[in-house]
Amino acid sequence: MEEPSRLRAVDLAASVGISVQQVRNYVDLGVLPPVTRTPAGYRIFTAAHAEALVVVRRMAEGHGWTRTREIMAAAHAGDLATALASIDRGHAELDRERAEIRRVLGAFDTVVAGPAVTVPARRRGVRIGEVADLVGVRTSLLRLWERRGLLRPVRERGTTYRLYDATELRAAQVVALLRRGGYPFDIVASVLGELRTTGSPQRVRAELARREQELHRRSLTRLAASAALYDYLRRRGVIGATAPVPRSP
Repeated sequence: MEEPSRLRAVDLAASVGISVQQVRNYVDLGVLPPVTRTPAGYRIFTAAHAEALVVVRRMAEGHGWTRTREIMAAAHAGDLATALASIDRGHAELDRERAEIRRVLGAFDTVVAGPAVTVPARRRGVRIGEVADLVGVRTSLLRLWERRGLLRPVRERGTTYRLYDATELRAAQVVALLRRGGYPFDIVASVLGELRTTGSPQRVRAELARREQELHRRSLTRLAASAALYDYLRRRGVIGATAPVPRSP
């Protein structure tokens, strides 16, 4: 049997723009296939390591370094179940992120459609009882939302009564609208955070749409990385030439 052609560690490193020490670290971590050594103790690298290194870099782009290290080490150790479980978690994370963006977008539709309330003219702010009447909730709920960090009223000098300016009154209305719509506190907090940053529901919607497009790009990159790993494992004989077909019930 013909012996595989050897590659120098320096050439292997240069092929993907990393250091020789990084190549050695990848081997030690199991990210690259195991190496044999010469009688003098030098590592023997082959085209198989060069192929793996390309896949590692693609995986890092799509899945991030931490997950790539886990996946590749498990695959090279023959633990395909662990590698597949890690890949599935990576794709599921994107699905949850996409679902959250859609929920926040739906929450903004609720906010935009809701009627606006304003601080009465010539008033620096309104007290908690009046806010409760304006937005249609109990004062105890307003205090609860404040404890959760959703509302930030100031204290009136002398009396220490809570005062809500126009921004906080709007925030109270947003919380009330979203809670009536059944949105959980984490989504409410996300919406308020975006509104406090931009001040405009329309700008928030545009930013969320941009994030959704960026998520599409990341999803495609992750999909391409998973496909590259599949081809690599198939060529190494870790999985069969064709994926198993589920039997009909």
